[in-house]
Amino acid sequence: MDSGFLNGGTSWKLPGCQLEASTYSGSELSIGQSSSKQKNKEVVDYDMEWQEKDSGKAMETSDPEDYGMMDEDDLMYDDYYDDGDCDGNDDDDDLEYDVMDSVAYDQFLAAKFDSMDLPPGVEVTVPWLAPKEPEQPQPEMPISYRPKNEIEHVIERKFRAFKQFDTVPEFPDHHFLSKNCAGKKPSKDWVKRVQQDWKLLEKDLPDTIMVRACEDRIDLLRAAIVGPDGTPYHNGLFFFDIQFPSDYPHNPPKAHYHSGGLRLNPNLYQCGKVCLSLLNTWSGSGCEKWNSKTSTMLQVLVSIQALVLNEKPYFNEPGYASSANTPTGERNSLMYNENTFLLSCKTMLYSLRNPPKHFEDYVAGHFQEHGGIILRACKAYMEGVIVGSKIPDDEEEKEENPQEVVEDPKSKPPPPASYSFRTSDNFKTTLAKLYEDLLMEFTVKGADTDKFLAEKRKDRQVASST
Repeated sequence: MDSGFLNGGTSWKLPGCQLEASTYSGSELSIGQSSSKQKNKEVVDYDMEWQEKDSGKAMETSDPEDYGMMDEDDLMYDDYYDDGDCDGNDDDDDLEYDVMDSVAYDQFLAAKFDSMDLPPGVEVTVPWLAPKEPEQPQPEMPISYRPKNEIEHVIERKFRAFKQFDTVPEFPDHHFLSKNCAGKKPSKDWVKRVQQDWKLLEKDLPDTIMVRACEDRIDLLRAAIVGPDGTPYHNGLFFFDIQFPSDYPHNPPKAHYHSGGLRLNPNLYQCGKVCLSLLNTWSGSGCEKWNSKTSTMLQVLVSIQALVLNEKPYFNEPGYASSANTPTGERNSLMYNENTFLLSCKTMLYSLRNPPKHFEDYVAGHFQEHGGIILRACKAYMEGVIVGSKIPDDEEEKEENPQEVVEDPKSKPPPPASYSFRTSDNFKTTLAKLYEDLLMEFTVKGADTDKFLAEKRKDRQVASST
């Protein structure tokens, strides 16, 4: 221990602490840790009479216990100041602070200054004295950044709540928006007939057709039609804009197909034209033609689904119907179905990335629910299964019990020997690329794609090891 006087001052050094007393200050004692930065240095009151009485004794001994002014516990300055307590009542305050959250702790500190007359502006400079601003409600997290399980839940909930028929305020992207054929003052008979069609659609629409009618423009409709099973259009979505003309029902509705620049059927043009006898856009006779007394909008939509999106659309082409059930005609039909399915897959991607107005929830939910069967169909077709064949709904069950499975010969119908057909390599290559795009889009929408993703990882591992 070092001791001595310097210019009338007194300095004592104790283990872990430093005490300095200046004869010039006459009223202060500085106590702090022995460090270059003098951390946690405090100024406390000091009795000068005590210094005069015991300073000589402090000079005569080098043992801190002989000072006679404090016991061993009082010398634990480091622990004392590490606790951050200046009044010695550290146990109660520490417990009190521990049970407080940050807001309650700030209020606790601010309460200590309630009775003090602080200069104006001081509260602003001290965070826990400044008035708290009310918390603003956090905006809803965009669905793209939510966890996958929540995405699945939101998409499924909206899909289940999607009504088959409903009205919407407007159609800003409707094809016939700029053509107000109903006029400024439509007749009462016209309005009555349109409303009758609305009621019929609301009551009798099949499960695979969805319709939205416009409240401000009752002459406008939009329909989504699901491709029928057993066809190259299976599980696809096809959208049509409809308009009731001013002379409806004397003339049939007008229809426009959302083609996305693709022609996947002889009756559906790239420009959006829909060729159908019921719409008077194709020749026909008898009940095939529009009848102002018996024909309805519901009949138009069902006809598009059944007659246009059929099992062998190749024979819808004028002049090809006569080749049905012939070797050449059937081979051409199978080739046409391959190309049609490729275009249907491209239409799926187009709808997923650019869903029509008021059908966003339905598009997402539909492909979340049917994404798995579409991907299974793609893999089956790449393995040589004929496009449009029935695809098992649950392949996993068959893999778990391979001995118990008796394959249904109808699920993979072999082509007749007279027109033997093999899936083209070009079809398989193109479909493999579309499969990857569909897998990504369906996964984003929350479809059950775990099995397909696992197969993809396995294929990559095999490829990297070779």
